[in-house]
Amino acid sequence: MARFFIHPGRWNLDRLSLDHTEAHHCLDVLRMKIGDRATAFDGRGNEATVEIVGTARSQVDFKVLQSSKTPPLACEITLGQAIPKGKNMEFIIEKATELGTAAIVPFLSDRTIVRLSEDEAHDKRGKWQRVAIEACKQCGQNRLPDIALPIAPRAFFDARPAFDLMLIASLQPGARHIKKVLSEFAAENGHPPARVLVLVGPEGDFTPAEVNHAQASGCHAVTLGPIILRTETAALYCLSVLSHELFATA
Repeated sequence: MARFFIHPGRWNLDRLSLDHTEAHHCLDVLRMKIGDRATAFDGRGNEATVEIVGTARSQVDFKVLQSSKTPPLACEITLGQAIPKGKNMEFIIEKATELGTAAIVPFLSDRTIVRLSEDEAHDKRGKWQRVAIEACKQCGQNRLPDIALPIAPRAFFDARPAFDLMLIASLQPGARHIKKVLSEFAAENGHPPARVLVLVGPEGDFTPAEVNHAQASGCHAVTLGPIILRTETAALYCLSVLSHELFATA
């Protein structure tokens, strides 16, 4: 069944309708018509089985047949990702969405090749949000990750973000395995973390100064094993381990 995204600000079970982009996909791409059924979701857990009751130019109106709400996962995971070159960031966002990531913070680190003006940053954010929406539509995910504007790591930590546990993937000696850090947190607190941040650097890793600042801000350095991974592989590795260890506790 086709799935369509409706912004949470427009979510009203008495009257659901698609915006221009989703209406175009419904009418011009999928060739749907009055009487056809679909699934609508708002990216905040709300989902509804709907039937098309009205179509007009750039507009589709639905009647709600059944509605439900997907509960949040046991842990909110935020990915702090240094922006890679090319379309790799889109790939990371797509897969992070499929893995249930709650938020994504794109980082402009010292070794990040990509540089963005303010306008370009807003444009990128909008494009990445659309990638996440499409991933939600494809995989049946009803919760859309929040995607922040690109920011430098130091500025991010200077804003004092609130997490139960913060991790940074590191190639430096002394980094520990993610499972070890999680186990120690649970032993000390009597429960697993509910909000986790994991940082993944660019090709070549974060600079020592960035790692030191992250650790001074409370991050634990974690190793991803003996093989040096590409940044997109490292992101998926971290998210997969965290989702395996933390989502199953629900």
